[in-house]
Amino acid sequence: MYLLYDLLVSLTLLLLAPGYLVLGWLRRKPRQGLAQRLGCFPADHFAALRGRPVIWIHAVSVGETRAAVPLIRHLRQRWPRAALVLSSVTETGHQIAGGIAEVDARLYFPVDSGPVIRRVLDRVQPDLVLIVETELWPQFIRQCHLRRIPLALVNGRISDRSFPRYHAVRRLLRPLLSQIACFCMQSAIDAERIACLGAPAERILTTGNLKFDPAGACLPDQNDAALRAQFGLAPQVRVLVAGSTHEGEEEAVLSAFRQLRQRGHELLLILVPRHPHRCRALADLLDKSGLPWRLRSAEPAEPLGAGAVLLVDSIGEMLHFYALAELVFVGGSLVPVGGHNLLEAALLQKAALHGPHMHNFREIAAWIGQAQGFGLVQDVTDLTAQLDHLLREPERCRRSGTQAWQLLQRHAGASARTLEALQPLLQRRGIDS
Repeated sequence: MYLLYDLLVSLTLLLLAPGYLVLGWLRRKPRQGLAQRLGCFPADHFAALRGRPVIWIHAVSVGETRAAVPLIRHLRQRWPRAALVLSSVTETGHQIAGGIAEVDARLYFPVDSGPVIRRVLDRVQPDLVLIVETELWPQFIRQCHLRRIPLALVNGRISDRSFPRYHAVRRLLRPLLSQIACFCMQSAIDAERIACLGAPAERILTTGNLKFDPAGACLPDQNDAALRAQFGLAPQVRVLVAGSTHEGEEEAVLSAFRQLRQRGHELLLILVPRHPHRCRALADLLDKSGLPWRLRSAEPAEPLGAGAVLLVDSIGEMLHFYALAELVFVGGSLVPVGGHNLLEAALLQKAALHGPHMHNFREIAAWIGQAQGFGLVQDVTDLTAQLDHLLREPERCRRSGTQAWQLLQRHAGASARTLEALQPLLQRRGIDS
């Protein structure tokens, strides 16, 4: 079965590689990490790991990488001798990993082929592997198992969308899940689902959601005036942030923004698309809108004021933008993407709105909505009306942001619970605190 799987992976790689390279050429930016994905690294790439126990954390993209930060920091505190390796699949996840000081080495996750995985494991030589959320790579899990390297799922989640697909192939999943040493799941529902798929019940724990742990956030260390100067924004202008937006949402946000301006709100918009490469298309949209705007990466000639738009083509600065916000709209939710993390806004005590498509964060959205007393908007008309109402009640916005932050504090502690679950696995490898 694994031989057939390797053949399918190799065939897929051969078919997709030309398109992968062409896409990089069309974007005028070479695709990054191809050699690493094939298991090829410079001789000194893992020099920091020599003579130290190694913990390998795999987080597929930006969201998983950010979720892993509190756990990474707790791992560093608990096992300071250990070298921490962080892998990602996406370029944006890899960039975020580069900004985490506790990480000793980062890499692009290798192609899930037996020869490639074996080559990378020979270089990294991990004592423990942690997979964030639910990245089930058959050869990677198998090769770790064959080498008796304990592998654990942390911040485990089985979404509404993924569960039916996994359930359809549960007979294939069961032997794979039996090779995982520990399942640290976000909620009781996630624990039930992984058990239904065949994970051994005695290895399943409900440890909570790492995203609730504020210790993982790189909070802005500058005050409001310094942040405004950094981004070229006028002093004291009220700021609306639309974060992690997707195609089809920017038009709605810009429509709401124009209507708010017509209703007398002196407001500036910071527009943060989920994927920065879309900024070229969004630049055309902003040109057609007639609104004054500037790219985040551009050198500011003069501060942007009310009625203007800052289009963000960078990554890793979301908390800085939220720190300036009076109100936040979290994208991926007016279109059927599944939503994005509301907890970043709560961490900075900001009131946040979102659309109806929050199935990837259903529980968190419900909790935040209950804490704030609002949150859900159905469409652009509803978005405009709620923004208008809340902007006229700034005290309610501040109070709601505080209530969301208090909710976050009540649910914190997933990192500590996860560490307790992992400690026996490390002790078996002879690694003590």
